[in-house]
Amino acid sequence: MKSTSVALCFLLFSFFISKEIFSQTNDDKYNRSEVMIPMRDGIKLHTIVFTPKNQTESLPFLLTRTPYGVSKYPSPEKIQYTRDMAEDGYIFVFQDIRGRYSSEGQFEMQRFNRNKKDPKAIDESTDTYDTFEWLLKNIPHNNGKAGMYGISYPGWTTVMGAIDPHPALVAVSEQATPADMFLGDDFHHNGAFRLSYGFEYAFMEEASKTDSLFPFHQYDTYDWYLKLGPLSNVNKKYFFGKLPSWNDFVHHPNYDAFWQKQSLPYRLDSPRVYIMNVAGWWDQEDFYGPQKAYEKWEKTDVHHKNYIVLGPWNHGGWAFGPGNKLGNIQFDSATGETFRKNIQARWFAYHLKGKGDGNFAEAITFQTGSNQWKNYDSWPPKDAVQKNLYFHANGKLSFEKPTSSSEAGYDSYISDPAHPVPYRTRPIEETYGPGSRWYTWLTEDQRFVQNRPDVLSWETDTLSENVTVTGNILARLFASTTGSDADWVVKLIDVYPEHYPKEPKMAGYEWMVANDVFRGRFKKSFEKPEAATPGKVEAYTIDLHSLNHVFKKGHKIMVQVQSSWFPIIDRNPQKFVPNIFEAKEEDFQKATHKIYRRAEAPSHIELSVMEN
Repeated sequence: MKSTSVALCFLLFSFFISKEIFSQTNDDKYNRSEVMIPMRDGIKLHTIVFTPKNQTESLPFLLTRTPYGVSKYPSPEKIQYTRDMAEDGYIFVFQDIRGRYSSEGQFEMQRFNRNKKDPKAIDESTDTYDTFEWLLKNIPHNNGKAGMYGISYPGWTTVMGAIDPHPALVAVSEQATPADMFLGDDFHHNGAFRLSYGFEYAFMEEASKTDSLFPFHQYDTYDWYLKLGPLSNVNKKYFFGKLPSWNDFVHHPNYDAFWQKQSLPYRLDSPRVYIMNVAGWWDQEDFYGPQKAYEKWEKTDVHHKNYIVLGPWNHGGWAFGPGNKLGNIQFDSATGETFRKNIQARWFAYHLKGKGDGNFAEAITFQTGSNQWKNYDSWPPKDAVQKNLYFHANGKLSFEKPTSSSEAGYDSYISDPAHPVPYRTRPIEETYGPGSRWYTWLTEDQRFVQNRPDVLSWETDTLSENVTVTGNILARLFASTTGSDADWVVKLIDVYPEHYPKEPKMAGYEWMVANDVFRGRFKKSFEKPEAATPGKVEAYTIDLHSLNHVFKKGHKIMVQVQSSWFPIIDRNPQKFVPNIFEAKEEDFQKATHKIYRRAEAPSHIELSVMEN
């Protein structure tokens, strides 16, 4: 890899491990061996196996399968993520998936097209099965049980292992798995394309067999992407039709069978092993995935095998460091250490070694604001009550519903694709490049867009008591546009008091605690987009996912609405075209958008509130 900063999002091990400890040392507690494991079609996968030097009993396997390279992994006790488990004793196995780094074969992004009638057909499930089969027969002193775990893509390969599990696989922990690449994870949110992420990731994974960064030659990528122009210029100027993932983006602009068949809801049935789904509230890549996987498995979980953990982390932030803060936000305790020792290590010790009492709450979440761990029998909790926060005139936000039917009951702004709203403060560094602030952008102070004329804000009066939001959140927008397409970005924000002696730098801070974007053309169907009728008031429902947060007495609640979030989201031309990836420069146009706040069109946020 060109930069170790690539690793925070994809190979979390390497990011925090210095090169000095990559080589085996005399003080390592594990022996290291390197093998090539044959698959059913003859392809061999590069695998590193660590066994305890002082092993006195038969031990279970813990497997991670990754596209991000395993050759330089140190002994497991030297990695924070695995240290607590290593102290307990396991046979650790790290594997390059097929076609990546030192493994043979052809890489395919999220390989899913196996024909189960063909015994030689392969996918990530069969490669996992064949790996366990070989390990059980060739690695001595194992106890016949196995677990899997991993973050992001390795979280997804963990899910693939659990779908058609080897009989030895007992328990898994999928962490930050993507679940649907069109509706809510890495490449799209509600049909809106994640431009900078999709562009840079496709190049990194598919331009060569090992990770490499795109040569931007410009530090502020906001300017670079704006100068790029329409997305049709990507293949014309840079990729030349050679990157399969980018070609898939171009050829599948809607939620067709290509996206549906690789989504987890399409693949998952009842849980066959014990599953711990793990998510971070401020995961900048895959917050949607673990929640959707948990939700899907939960519908058929008759044997109580499905669990979820949600904490105050970014993408994989539970794996390293104390976890006592994220960006400027303090959590008052070492949440990462709590997860690794008291949740993850206990989970595998119980299921694979029979240690402990197995007393796990179905939902373990960290409640921000109060900064406390909470346990629930289900997620979301069944005793939460829906309350609506309504938009009013003069930027007011209130639990009182609008009663006026005034024709002037709206707020408006002009959205110009030539001047899109940045998604974080500029300069916007290369996503995985040196000095990138990609990892904490979701906690940035939103005052940086407060005075832009193309961003609307509403806020409550100062809260006289705590408001505890625990569960799902929806934005219900009533909106119109003078164009024929539009994006709608909604942000729920905790506004700190202007006088905040505890942390003066946080005075007036606008902390975004929930958010998402919706591409208007998909209002009726993600499969069949439709143009908006200019001037017509339409209802849009935007899933802001879930939250467990206390808006504290003395704070305010704010909602912001805008129509661009660049370059994490590509620019909507605001003129309906069949395929935005093929839009021309002249298709991009200014449009006036209106957000309505009157009795018959009451834009609001649906909150799940826990009553005192």
